[in-house]
Amino acid sequence: MSDATTTPASVAGAGLVKRDIGIKRRYAAERRFRAYGLIAIALGLLFLMLLLGTVISKGYTAFRQTAINIPVTFSKDIIDPKNERADNPKLLMTANYPVLARNGLIEELGIDPKDKKAVRAVGKMISGGSRTRLRNMVVANPSLIGKTVPVWLLASGDIDSALKGQIDLSVDEKRRKVSDQQVAWMDQLVRDGTMVKKFNTGLFTFGASSRPETAGVGVAIIGSLYMMGIVLVLALPIGVAASIYLEEFAPKNRWTDLIEVNINNLAAVPSIVFGLLGLAVFINFAGMPRSASLVGGLVLTLMTLPTIIIATRAALKAVPPSIRSAALGLGASRTQMVFHHVLPLAAPGVLTGTIIGLAQALGETAPLLLIGMVAFVVGYPASPLDPATALPVQIFMWANEAERAFVERTSGAIIILLAFLAVMNITAILLRRRFERRW
Repeated sequence: MSDATTTPASVAGAGLVKRDIGIKRRYAAERRFRAYGLIAIALGLLFLMLLLGTVISKGYTAFRQTAINIPVTFSKDIIDPKNERADNPKLLMTANYPVLARNGLIEELGIDPKDKKAVRAVGKMISGGSRTRLRNMVVANPSLIGKTVPVWLLASGDIDSALKGQIDLSVDEKRRKVSDQQVAWMDQLVRDGTMVKKFNTGLFTFGASSRPETAGVGVAIIGSLYMMGIVLVLALPIGVAASIYLEEFAPKNRWTDLIEVNINNLAAVPSIVFGLLGLAVFINFAGMPRSASLVGGLVLTLMTLPTIIIATRAALKAVPPSIRSAALGLGASRTQMVFHHVLPLAAPGVLTGTIIGLAQALGETAPLLLIGMVAFVVGYPASPLDPATALPVQIFMWANEAERAFVERTSGAIIILLAFLAVMNITAILLRRRFERRW
């Protein structure tokens, strides 16, 4: 009987087989990991497209608004029946201008003025904002009194929604806000070219309004710009100065470690906490006015500072130590080394962090709600001390409205806000690519 022997060649062959199996397993695991990554990216893009698609599909109609070309007769009997405007200039401000618009549309449609039901229905087709439009025309040019002038006036929110197909006209008349008679008049005006959909400039220029057709984000944009200006003026120099000190000058001890830990923690604190801080310090203690852009800017500055500090420190760390050594070796002081050599090279990262911090602040709502920036503001704020609101707060306020026409206004405002954020983030990317240096 002879024992089976294992030759070196068979052992080497078995080792090669095991190694090949191990390599195949590693390659298979790598392929699975790549597949998981691609699936995760695809799901993220899918949800993003669904979100953007939903917002755009509901909001693109907000950029068009229905208007009616009405021959308005500025009747002296209605505006100034006793010829008193010379002695009482305020008379022109209080005249019943909606009646002028309604009478003009009645004449355009050929309706009997004695039919009170039809007259009421016609009046509901015109926006209540026609009062302001006609009043401003007469105040600016009193010679219009007694003349008939064609004027483009906004249709009411219900008529606008009906013309855009947002109201189901096939349901029973009692279950919708637009009557069959009004639908017939709409068709007549559209055929005549008197009722058309125009680009909605009012969405960008109007302030707050209880009527959807006269509501806009103009005041909110100005308020947001005021706040972003305050954040930029305060957060950028303070954040950069703190970053330079911590990174280049501060000794490494338990106190600086504690400061760094707290800065990192502040970057993760919910934004509503900063709103509570602003309410307690700036409004209750310092007595600053509620709903003012100044208070909102200060609160957003506190919230943005940790982001700017962290981004600036990362940019300073990315500068090679050889730059510092070379500057010091040539006789530069530590301050000259930082401000003449290190900081200019870190500028792209500083700018990127600042823009990203501003973009984050632009989209914040919770802290602004706590400091009272939900005021109903119609006029433009003349200074940061005047009452104002912000884009995300305006979106929040419109989302709580019950009228159907505010749904498209809400989505339209979201599109405007996303456009601002996209521009800011694209600017950050372009600045980084333009000034970035690879070592």
